Amino acid sequence: MEPQGYEEIEHTADWALRVRGNNLEELFRNAALGMLQLAGVEPREGLAQKRLIELQATDSEGLLVTWLEEILFILESEDVTFTEFDLRLEGNTRLTATVQEAPLMNIKEHIKAVTYHNLRIARMENGFEVTVVFDV
Repeated sequence: MEPQGYEEIEHTADWALRVRGNNLEELFRNAALGMLQLAGVEPREGLAQKRLIELQATDSEGLLVTWLEEILFILESEDVTFTEFDLRLEGNTRLTATVQEAPLMNIKEHIKAVTYHNLRIARMENGFEVTVVFDV
């Protein structure tokens, strides 16, 4: 496992990341950072600002997919990326994040969607782990 809490793993047709975190907030943060790195997202110099993101879902896996899809949507529709994440989860169904937004310079590889393929957040001895598969 790479020190940042995620690593790319082989997948037959799409891209996949194995993500770990000491808690769910760290897991969600690492998943977002890993996804941005996997896509080769590069921020541009410029005015950075904070943004509040609030999301809900029926369970933690659904919340993770909703979170990553929201980041992709903003990335594609507003030409901004994110460099810092401060997340709070209420239970397993509500996420509030204050993110540092920066202008987008480049995306090397576009991700079409975050999938539910074999998605299960597992409680491990020292935290949480999930494998996330992306449709490219």
